[in-house]
Amino acid sequence: MTSLLDNFTARLSKFPSVGLVDVPTPLRPMPRLSEHLGGPNIWIKRDDATHISSGGNKLRKLDRVLYTAVEQGCDTLVSGGVPQSNSQRQVATAAAILGLDAALCVFTGRVENDSVLYQNSGNIVLNTLFGATLYPTPWAGDRNGPIKALAEKLRAQGRKPFVVPYGVSNAMGALSYSSVIAEIAAQTDEAGIMPKAIIAASGSGGTQAGVSLGVQACLPDTAAICIDVDADAARVMADAVQYAGEAATLLDIDFDPGQMRLESGYSGEAYGIIAPSTVEAMTLCARLEGVILDPVYTGKALAGLIGLIRAGEFARGEDVVFIHTGGAPATFAYADVINDALSP
Repeated sequence: MTSLLDNFTARLSKFPSVGLVDVPTPLRPMPRLSEHLGGPNIWIKRDDATHISSGGNKLRKLDRVLYTAVEQGCDTLVSGGVPQSNSQRQVATAAAILGLDAALCVFTGRVENDSVLYQNSGNIVLNTLFGATLYPTPWAGDRNGPIKALAEKLRAQGRKPFVVPYGVSNAMGALSYSSVIAEIAAQTDEAGIMPKAIIAASGSGGTQAGVSLGVQACLPDTAAICIDVDADAARVMADAVQYAGEAATLLDIDFDPGQMRLESGYSGEAYGIIAPSTVEAMTLCARLEGVILDPVYTGKALAGLIGLIRAGEFARGEDVVFIHTGGAPATFAYADVINDALSP
């Protein structure tokens, strides 16, 4: 494993970063949750602790993606997402840290939630605090088209924008996120364990691409299992396969898309809508381990892991790593839904 890890780390090091993340993030056991579920030993990779603005997985992506923006002398980061997008909060934070402006398309209508909490708390408040300019944009199913259009508008006004794709998901974002697996490989080796599987949420596809790429390169005996949180597994998988293949080309390594795995059935009715299994997962994690999961990504991802354990996917004594990709601020935007679900 060491030679595989050293080779992969050397390849990653050829791609410079801007220093947005504190790494490695912690890897911790979850003994009470593991005992409660009666399955494998669950470990949690705390990628919600990547440093700034409540952390999150997107900061790993932005760390290398934004190197080009800085090198080109861009003055504005342009991206987009729903009102409670963790990605946009991290883009806004990165812009503040790097002394850049942030212009964000806030997609309206994608998530059917008109509550005051959803529209005016959580990440949307933080985006304003970080100084981002918000552009309400009707959702029409095109993730990146409106972002590129906004960038062109700003360019015509004399700005020098840099487009950050939806979810920071592209080849470089996937390449950058694969670094989390290099860390997990080193940390599990130090702990004397070999994970049976690594579990993460998948929405825009870049995180799944990075996880799958890193696992094949560093931990070939481990399964990379991602959980669809988008209620659109075919689209998620297609994008993840594309980004992983492109990232593998950049790194000049082999990659087999046939080994990628995406589990559906835990996303609820739609993206951004809480399912009963989401609330159960969030509640168990909070009450047994004191760890807050968000209702859009990590809550659904842990629900997927719980479902796999109950289906007999893993045996007692095996080790499984769950990646906490961040997102706690969005929890407050769903306070009414969560309170209703937990009320006697």
